[in-house]
Amino acid sequence: MSRQDLTNIEPTAQNIPSPPSQPSINGTGGVDIQQELNRLEETILASPNIPLTRRTLVDEERLLDQLDLVRMHLPIVFREAEALISQKQEIILQAQLEAEQIIEAAKIRAAQLVNQTEIFQQAEQAAMQLQAQVQQECQLALEQNHVEIDQMRLQAQQELTQMRQNAIAEALEIQQGADTYADNSLKNIEQQLQDMLQIIQNGRRQLQQPMAE
Repeated sequence: MSRQDLTNIEPTAQNIPSPPSQPSINGTGGVDIQQELNRLEETILASPNIPLTRRTLVDEERLLDQLDLVRMHLPIVFREAEALISQKQEIILQAQLEAEQIIEAAKIRAAQLVNQTEIFQQAEQAAMQLQAQVQQECQLALEQNHVEIDQMRLQAQQELTQMRQNAIAEALEIQQGADTYADNSLKNIEQQLQDMLQIIQNGRRQLQQPMAE
């Protein structure tokens, strides 16, 4: 049964849950993905049950549209995360620049105050060590930020995939339940018609008996 056929056998409009509202966007243009996934779950839980069964009848078109809406806004979340990474990188680069300026100023000051070669070499070595330490800390911070954004992207993709699989499985299960319900209804109608036909035939035979005598 197609998605259009499944829509045709659903209950009347008053029993169908209202379509999910548009996602709320915060001041930075982001989307609360967890809230949208919760709305999908609420849409399924609020859908009407098929009588005499434990199955739920959902609007497949609206459910898939909501999934598409979440997927459409995922790039916005990724762009926000990338913007945050870029901002952190700028802060780190600024801190590194300031550290280099401090180191350079320290070198100049050391050159002005220290005349002996050994002391000058020690000061220069300490400055180089400080510079290497700052660069190492900046590199570690950048790597950590990349790992965090990759984990966020992977988690969002996994949640979206799981929700879509659950929605498709639920739709197939509902379709099977609707087919069974329709078949049982037609079977009952067929039996009633057969009983009525038998009554009519018996009545006609009784009417024809006096004529035969």
